[in-house]
Amino acid sequence: MEQEEFSVSLPAAQFPDLVDRPVLVTGGASGIGAAFVEAFAAQGAKVAFIDVSREASDALATSLAGRMRHDVLPLIADLRDVDAIRMAVTGAAERLGGLGIVVNNAGFDDRHELSEVTSDYWDDNQAINLKQMFFVSQAAVPYLSQDGRGAIVNLSSISFMLNMGGMPSYTTAKAGILGLTKSLAGRLGPDGIRVNAILPGMIVTERQKRLWLSPESMQAMIDRQCLKRNLDPADLTGPCLFLASAASSGMTAQWITVDGGVL
Repeated sequence: MEQEEFSVSLPAAQFPDLVDRPVLVTGGASGIGAAFVEAFAAQGAKVAFIDVSREASDALATSLAGRMRHDVLPLIADLRDVDAIRMAVTGAAERLGGLGIVVNNAGFDDRHELSEVTSDYWDDNQAINLKQMFFVSQAAVPYLSQDGRGAIVNLSSISFMLNMGGMPSYTTAKAGILGLTKSLAGRLGPDGIRVNAILPGMIVTERQKRLWLSPESMQAMIDRQCLKRNLDPADLTGPCLFLASAASSGMTAQWITVDGGVL
């Protein structure tokens, strides 16, 4: 398996309330998720992450070992399996001494042709892109409630706003994440738990370049952006830390768009 490098441009801002905070990131072994894991660890948080790939998880944990206040904890689970979700969330809470922050990052943005989507494909795609976010959150709620100032950050996407026809199940799920965010915020606010979302634009990762992006397609998106450069995972870490920290203590049921200003 091709491995990505685990180094991001970490935000200059420090959030003192994140020191020693127990954080769980889903899909944390590579790409955007790995950037979140590193960013929280660099803040001094106690970080666990769930991923389906043991190889990539071990590589990330090894790359960060000894460099942070706390070593990161990899947990291997297929998030399409609700029982596996519950075991992983419980394991993270037990190892970290609770949970204060959950970053629902995991997703799978494969392309699929409308005429070729089957019922089984649809269900599987929704399971990894939407269903698991609910069940990760559900499993984490008792720990976040006990924490008293818990935060959930959900990763959506601007893709559903762009009339993109090449992945209808994925874009449906990403739209649904905003509905889930609003609903969870309303239900969990009385328990002191905030729920917000981030909507990335075109984030250039090694996987994206390997599978989908070409110099021409990247330039086409840059031409639509106000910011005339590629965005990378580091562009999402600052907003995520902000939404997870006390700096956004009055924010819930909201989302931040990070797309370079797509026109």
